[in-house]
Amino acid sequence: MNKSKKARFLEKVLRLMAICVLWRHKPKVVAITGSVGKTTTKDMTWKLLEKYFNVRRNIKNYNNEIGVPLTIIGVESGESSMIKWFFVFLSWVGVMFSRKYPEILVLEMGADKPGDIKYLTSFVPIEVGVITNIGISHLENFKTKKAVAVEKGHLLRSVPVNGLAILNSDDAECQKLAPQLKTNVIKCGFEEGASMLGSDIIYGYRSLETRSGKKIKLVKGILFKLNYQGKIIPIKLKHALGYPQVYAALNAFAVAEYFKLNKLEAAEALQDFLPPPGRMVLMPGIKNSAVIDDTYNSAPESLNACLVTLDKIKAERKIVVLGDMLELGEEEESAHREAGKKVAELQPEFFVAVGKRMKYAAIEYRKNTQDKDSIGCFSSPNEAMIFIQHTLKEGDVVLVKGSQGMRMEKIVEEIMRQPEKKKELLVRQDDTWQTKDFIAP
Repeated sequence: MNKSKKARFLEKVLRLMAICVLWRHKPKVVAITGSVGKTTTKDMTWKLLEKYFNVRRNIKNYNNEIGVPLTIIGVESGESSMIKWFFVFLSWVGVMFSRKYPEILVLEMGADKPGDIKYLTSFVPIEVGVITNIGISHLENFKTKKAVAVEKGHLLRSVPVNGLAILNSDDAECQKLAPQLKTNVIKCGFEEGASMLGSDIIYGYRSLETRSGKKIKLVKGILFKLNYQGKIIPIKLKHALGYPQVYAALNAFAVAEYFKLNKLEAAEALQDFLPPPGRMVLMPGIKNSAVIDDTYNSAPESLNACLVTLDKIKAERKIVVLGDMLELGEEEESAHREAGKKVAELQPEFFVAVGKRMKYAAIEYRKNTQDKDSIGCFSSPNEAMIFIQHTLKEGDVVLVKGSQGMRMEKIVEEIMRQPEKKKELLVRQDDTWQTKDFIAP
């Protein structure tokens, strides 16, 4: 996509302003990238560090050529207002002369196209670099998974010899990056070869009694063990579920290790960690159900992780609600068909497919399930939510997931027990999104 002259000029100005701030204050920079799990890793890392240091992290989606410099300066975007951009410049002047500035910046770095990470690392000196994983999101722009790996790899290759590189040891493409690095490396994962190892994952449950007097259990959080250098630390995440959050916790603990934080205190700090909206957030639903909200975005890797999690959870019934996965390029049809097969293996009570691409998943689901009546296909989240509301029963666990453009958070809003907390708990709740009607992508 060609950028306007104004956009290119703004990027150059913000880059120069950010360079000046970094030169003036010399903060330590923790940079995080990956196909999925960046934001949760960023927020967990910030959670562990903020007790001991003055730390700043990206807000909103400030992880690109504009957002990262704005985070470094410590201001929000001026958007289309010249007056607001003038105040951005004034704030920058104040930052340059201020003696107070964060000791550590925790920066999420996104890559929608080739060159994005290379550009950001060209002016941001990274001391600790993290790659959560390498998948096929944004494959329309990158074409191949190898191209994604090359781009993400720029982040770790920019880490100096005395810094730290953290990568996913369970990810084949991440593993290939390790020999290219000249710095210290911590490998996080669940399989042999991980130096920061997660193990013994179990799910917590709470008991409740239904209106009919039946006693049931609903899932409530996750527990696992962190193994590092011969020490085992039990970790409890009350509001999170699944492997993605555990991977994020392992990454965050690896960063904490670099900054020499007390592991037991760090474990305690994460207990009440609330994942970013739409990232595998566990919340109570209507009719004494439990809702797993993963509506921020969707890609084959993150969807598979959600399904693996749902498979391991005990529940009266399981309902899978999936919206289209976007930006998959040539992999679009095959990825959705594969998703349908995996949902069928799960044998849920119902599979609710939303969007024209999920029809491929529906076809495969029907081929691989005996219960042909356990699926509903809908064009929009507005249509699907009516069916789901009538279908829900006490004790159900509902997974809701889809790409940003599918607006699947609308479904969560309708089945969450406390809709009055939607601005706090759900994605895309600002005025800009709320005034947008769903338009099928």
